[in-house]
Amino acid sequence: MTKIAILGANGRLGRVVGKAFIDAGFDVRAVTRSGKVPAELKGATAIAGDALDRDSLIRATQGVDIIFNGLNPIYTDWGKCLPMAENVMAACRANGALHLFPGTVYNYGSPMPRVITEDTPFRPTTEKGRIRVAMEDLFRREAEAGRVRTILLRAGDFFGGTGSGSWFDLVVAAKMEKGIYTAPGPADLVHEWAYLPDFAVAFVGLARNLDKLGFYEALNFPGHAVTDLDIKAAAENPLGRKLKLGFMPWWVLRAGSPFVAMWREIVSMSYLRFEEHRLVSTRLEK
Repeated sequence: MTKIAILGANGRLGRVVGKAFIDAGFDVRAVTRSGKVPAELKGATAIAGDALDRDSLIRATQGVDIIFNGLNPIYTDWGKCLPMAENVMAACRANGALHLFPGTVYNYGSPMPRVITEDTPFRPTTEKGRIRVAMEDLFRREAEAGRVRTILLRAGDFFGGTGSGSWFDLVVAAKMEKGIYTAPGPADLVHEWAYLPDFAVAFVGLARNLDKLGFYEALNFPGHAVTDLDIKAAAENPLGRKLKLGFMPWWVLRAGSPFVAMWREIVSMSYLRFEEHRLVSTRLEK
């Protein structure tokens, strides 16, 4: 049975990916700092491991065939991303493990390409975009040197799954019970979304088709390229009532960003809510 370690198994993405691999019959090891995992990962082996401690991470992943890198620090802690990525590479090298990684669209910068293919060049214009590009450069170098094989799957904003913390639940759906749909940007702007359970199953599919993939792959996951008006209409059907259209008060975040670190980080990425983009793939279905 193939053994896979899920890093960040307490996170929103890690939970859903871990569950997908359990359901697919993999031997799942859930790695968290505390060594405790959520109830939905019943069937996984829980183990403590600190992604900022290289030796700890190597011990926690000892003997696995695959490492899924679901580590995702909060926006104000992104200085940890590259050190964590370097430690994950060390753990993969120590175990001869395949590296699975969820990519983002931050790499492309502003103005965003309206259509993003696997060949669209990176042009980061924010610190977070530059960090993501540096991480992917690291993964590519490790692959080109024959040390670590990486399969990356790039997606848009998440929705679905358990837990909270995404744009969808914190903004879009936050006031739906009160009859209000909150658009983070222009309501008629196309934005790329990824339904987490589908994204997780796609990773399982990649793990089962490694013979069709190279030593380094960066693939796109075309999810749902839709407008807020589309989502609002889709939500109104099961609710059985119309929703009032509201908008995120960006001026409040901009005014407070010099004083609130998290707001400052959110504002730095606000272009994603005002520039149309979608992911397409000519390779994933193959």
